[in-house]
Amino acid sequence: MQHVKIPQDRIGVLIGEGGATLREIEQRAEVRLDVDSENGSVGIEKTGDPVTALKGPDIVRAIGRGFAPEDAMSLLDDEMMMFDLIDVDAAARNKNDLKRKKGRLIGENGRTRELMEELTGASVVIYGTTLGTIGGPQQVEAVREAAEMILDGAPHGAVYSFLERKHNELKRQGMEYHQFTG
Repeated sequence: MQHVKIPQDRIGVLIGEGGATLREIEQRAEVRLDVDSENGSVGIEKTGDPVTALKGPDIVRAIGRGFAPEDAMSLLDDEMMMFDLIDVDAAARNKNDLKRKKGRLIGENGRTRELMEELTGASVVIYGTTLGTIGGPQQVEAVREAAEMILDGAPHGAVYSFLERKHNELKRQGMEYHQFTG
């Protein structure tokens, strides 16, 4: 059994209305979840296909890091889907720096975070001191690179240009992929 700790305020989201979300995760990820609502510890036990069950801890972690359950479950849609987490606190020198870096990642009225999502096709959530991403390997990598550029102090314009280039690359690769399979 594997254990994942999630914040207290995300336990209700993990369990869902009358336990519906919990049951859906258990059924789709082929795991059994044992939630300790006192300390936020979630025990995850494989019940079915071990490969499918490997996504269980990431689904729980993603919900714990602010993703909506539907977005977290998208990890099961494709074996290439992955969950990535950036610890913004680790890049900050102090509380004020953390606040500034987090603000830069979010952008004015959430615009930077939105652009990361729109231009990469990944899901991006900033919660507490982390930036979480769910997507395919190239999407996740593009968001990670953009976030690291912002955390390193790059101007937003440069990051947006980078994201535009990545968007066009991903689109071209998508086109080529569809040409071969279409």
